[in-house]
Amino acid sequence: MFNKQDPKRNACMLTGKFKKRGYDWWWHSFTAVKDSTGEEVPFFVEFFLCNPSLQDSKPVLGQKEKTDGTGRKPSYLMVKAGCWGKNKVQLHRFFSWKDIEVHGKAPYSVKADDCYASDRELRGSVNVSKEENSLHPEWMCDAGSMEWNLTLEKQIAFNVGYGAGALFRALKAFEMYWHAEGMKTLVSGTVTLNGERYTVKKETSFGYADKNWGCGFTSPWVWLSSNDLTSKVTGKRLENSVFDIGGGRPKVFFIALERKLLSAFWYEGKPYEFNFSKFWTGTKTKFSSDTSGEEVVWHVEQENNHSLMRTEMHCKKSDMLWVNYEDPDGNKRFEQLWNGGNGYGSVQLYEKKGKTLILIDDITVGHAGCEYGEFSC
Repeated sequence: MFNKQDPKRNACMLTGKFKKRGYDWWWHSFTAVKDSTGEEVPFFVEFFLCNPSLQDSKPVLGQKEKTDGTGRKPSYLMVKAGCWGKNKVQLHRFFSWKDIEVHGKAPYSVKADDCYASDRELRGSVNVSKEENSLHPEWMCDAGSMEWNLTLEKQIAFNVGYGAGALFRALKAFEMYWHAEGMKTLVSGTVTLNGERYTVKKETSFGYADKNWGCGFTSPWVWLSSNDLTSKVTGKRLENSVFDIGGGRPKVFFIALERKLLSAFWYEGKPYEFNFSKFWTGTKTKFSSDTSGEEVVWHVEQENNHSLMRTEMHCKKSDMLWVNYEDPDGNKRFEQLWNGGNGYGSVQLYEKKGKTLILIDDITVGHAGCEYGEFSC
């Protein structure tokens, strides 16, 4: 059953060959309310570790090294923070490994100056002036400031199974791994963005927390998740429900597996999983994404031997960011990795009785995290 938290999977994975060619990140997204106006704003905070064996006295930024012609690979902690919506912003702060404290074993923690991340706490600050931003394109971010002090309660997990289990982790079999320790997370605390204070409350945070690690990224890159769900059948909010969809084109032992997604729907305490790695379940997937209009649109249909899930999601481009990363080799392979926190749409969940589909629920989705992109180089 996928709703199984596993602190070992949430620990730092930069061991073996991933020390000199690997990344590990912890991602958090949530919704806050602006104190002065009551406006809802979705935020994100991420701690991204890269190439510890290549450390220097200062952060080594791959984009700068390419410009300078040294060819060195990146090595740092990047703290990424910001928000989506009309005032969207993406801020980066970099630390050398000599200035980082990482508790490598479970339960994990990462600390650098006032920035701290663990399974229960998230706090820190980023401040990028306009002058610094113009002088440092290698930072791959915007100008602005953000501070946060948050408490996390991870309620429902998406444990993808043996594909990210101890054996496959030890073998470094996959190019990119995924584990969602808190695909439904209650977040509480405060955020200050460019001098404006925001309050985060558990019941309206629609929080999410996961991690990715490996030596490369997937293309295409797909992610959809929400725990703001309302039944169209009953009109009631689904208080004990969340879905999570992720993947694209995973590689195992350097072999690409075409168009594969991992999905889980925890529906009012009952699990529905569509996981290609569990081949005995008969999982099949069709998906497409469209970035041609004013919105990014996702269509996903997945089925297994017992159930079927149809998902259609939308997010306004005006609310989204092109989220920026460089891989452990120092390549910025995505120029347009669409990333948002204001997604909306619908999910239909069916039970299969032979060739007959029986509707379990038709669900309205809000406050969805969403992502789509393909390599540009």
